[in-house]
Amino acid sequence: MKELYVLSKNLKMLRTQYGYTMKYVAEKLGIAYQSYQCYEHGLTVPTLQNFIKLARLYDVSLDDLIEE
Repeated sequence: MKELYVLSKNLKMLRTQYGYTMKYVAEKLGIAYQSYQCYEHGLTVPTLQNFIKLARLYDVSLDDLIEE
């Protein structure tokens, strides 16, 4: 479960670095705000499609999303 914690921490860090709101990121992914909120709180894991969208949104690799 450490990976889930790292993912949620990285998502929050990237979002704040870019100055995005959770609502904005959710809209970019085409999902509900509450769904994205669950990603950042470590309650659920994004689908592969959303992992790719997140990596493109933040211009990082998929590895960067899940590694410390």
